[in-house]
Amino acid sequence: MGNPKPPDFVNYVAHIFTAGDSELWLYKMGLKDALEENFGPIDYVSPVLDFQKFTYYYNEEMGKNTSIEARMISFQYLSSPAFLSNAKLITNEIEKNYSVDDKRKVNIDIGYIHHTQFVLASTKHWGNRIYIGKNIYAEITLMYNFGKWEPLEYTYANFRDPNYLKELEIIRNNYLKKRKKFDI
Repeated sequence: MGNPKPPDFVNYVAHIFTAGDSELWLYKMGLKDALEENFGPIDYVSPVLDFQKFTYYYNEEMGKNTSIEARMISFQYLSSPAFLSNAKLITNEIEKNYSVDDKRKVNIDIGYIHHTQFVLASTKHWGNRIYIGKNIYAEITLMYNFGKWEPLEYTYANFRDPNYLKELEIIRNNYLKKRKKFDI
């Protein structure tokens, strides 16, 4: 019989994509402030990542002739993975606050990095997602094996892309430094 023990703290991460200029949304429209109010200081913002080469699914909602920009954002403080369902509910509210005529202009995929995995939250059930409470599911999107991120069969195309993997590697390395600093 194993003895239950507390989980490792994780590094919360947001994959955001926006209708148009992500810098405008983050800094001038207050998205950064809204995220920090709920998740603490941001310690890393990636350069703009190409999102539209993977899907046009969101163009109907965000604007047919609008470019969509993505970024990966890391939060400074480590937290429990048990917070993930609450984190998803918070980001859903933030998305609503930035909606126009009930159409999102900001999408926030919240998740976390652990040294062994990248996990995202979802409101949708699927066979590869585990229910974690409050009508939220968790999906292991990437696993870290043999010194690199490995996509799984169901991993979305953007999270298979070398540019996304590079940004997640940067965030993971920062996470490992934080863990060492706090000796966890």
